[in-house]
Amino acid sequence: MKDEKKATRQSYGEALREVGMKNKDIVVLDADLAGATKSDIFKKEFPDRFFDMGISEQDMITTAAGMASCGKIPFASTFAVFAAGRAYDQIRNSICYPNLNVKICGSHAGVTVGEDGATHQMLEDINLMKGLPNMKVFSPSDDVQTKWIVEEMLNIQGPCYIRTARLASNIIYDDGEKFDGKKSVQFGEGTDATVFATGICVSEALKAQVELEKAGINIRVIDMFSLKPIDEEVIVKAAKETKKLISVEDHNIIGGLGSIIADVLVQKYPAKLLKMGIHDRFGESGKAIELLGKFQIDCNAIVNKVKEE
Repeated sequence: MKDEKKATRQSYGEALREVGMKNKDIVVLDADLAGATKSDIFKKEFPDRFFDMGISEQDMITTAAGMASCGKIPFASTFAVFAAGRAYDQIRNSICYPNLNVKICGSHAGVTVGEDGATHQMLEDINLMKGLPNMKVFSPSDDVQTKWIVEEMLNIQGPCYIRTARLASNIIYDDGEKFDGKKSVQFGEGTDATVFATGICVSEALKAQVELEKAGINIRVIDMFSLKPIDEEVIVKAAKETKKLISVEDHNIIGGLGSIIADVLVQKYPAKLLKMGIHDRFGESGKAIELLGKFQIDCNAIVNKVKEE
């Protein structure tokens, strides 16, 4: 993991510009938040293929559906609380039901939105999006992976949801690294515990891995960047090979990464899973780094959870 940091929302905007250069059918829609979601990077390069729909998220999603039905590849971007929440009905009935080729970016997800507070901290979007037939769900952990996912979504014929963060996080992967959209990425072969993490919590888990190693505790960290489809094989393998299973996410523990993993374990290899995340409550206003600690999803919390008897 590198010292360099970048917010995945920034990476998303840069990736839009790159794919826009390669494919003229790509159009980008935003809902009066292009500066925050970073879709304005695409706008500056291709103003004739960018559409600001104003504060009208349902309209944005329905318009994207119409564009997709005419052969365009729309990327619709706004805060996750508005994308997955306010426009849920339109995503369900206008995009997923007809299985249209629309890509949705839910930016500013989780408590790491920070000072914007509970009303803007979307903690239910993974749960909402994974429950929709035809929808693929991605939660990248760093700059490199975000850019790869934007490229990969173009190879998927149908709806996709990508979750990006406001807070800058460590760059984990090397430039140009390739991934398998149906597989996770494992760091280490430790058998004392497995920490499954997604999004911004992956870098926190990797920091915890380093700290635990100093104490003679060896864990493996698994970056679950694809939440639907989920890598069932790595979950079962970890359950068989490690003493403790932990999931950590900047999302409600109900319906998020932990629930997805638990569903796999129940069916494939019953084992105890400790869920770290937001425990069925709303977030609150505060500095993003402090909120990671308050809600017990940072490096120190992971270290303590692994050490618990």
